[in-house]
Amino acid sequence: MPGMRTVARRVPKLDEWVAGTRRPTLEQVEKFASDTHTPFGLLVLPGPPVEDLPISDMRTMGKAAVPRPSADLLDTIYLRQARQDWYRTYVQENDVREPGFVGSATTETAPTLVADQMRDLLGFELTERSTFSSWEDALRRLIDRIEGLGVLAMVNGVVGANTHRKLDPRESRGFALSDPLAPLIFVNGADTKAAQIFTMVHELAHIWLGGSACLMRP
Repeated sequence: MPGMRTVARRVPKLDEWVAGTRRPTLEQVEKFASDTHTPFGLLVLPGPPVEDLPISDMRTMGKAAVPRPSADLLDTIYLRQARQDWYRTYVQENDVREPGFVGSATTETAPTLVADQMRDLLGFELTERSTFSSWEDALRRLIDRIEGLGVLAMVNGVVGANTHRKLDPRESRGFALSDPLAPLIFVNGADTKAAQIFTMVHELAHIWLGGSACLMRP
């Protein structure tokens, strides 16, 4: 696996540390924690903690079991939750009208009805969609329409601004953080443009349902 090869290259004595035949220095442990994006305190625990995704709805594309989330995915979700908290405060302090469609549908609602509502509010008619010059153009316009409805729509292919921590679309294509005042959609920018558009609309449907979700790949 690429991740294990990177660890082996950066920490060639790791196997000896784990076996107890060699002891790392404090400086080496601190560097290891930094390189692996691991809080230093976790390294002195008797075993690795169980870190579950802070999103309850865990649908997968192939209905496969959700794998253990990576540090990159967890950190991305935490960063977006912090941004959502900021936006919620902004909405409250500026008397911004809350989007009325959040949680307006249930799993019993006809999908065609929800699709019609989404298309009407977005103003994304077939005749207009035929004028898009590229997938990039379609994605930009879709984001503009979604944000016009009061939903934060974000696309990024790395963790925060760290270009050394590229998000893996094989793990997650994106997620939705539902909120009556400040709903948020995040799309993995490392995925293909066509897939990003699909994910954006898919997560918007979760906002309509009023539930947070993470779109995983098996």
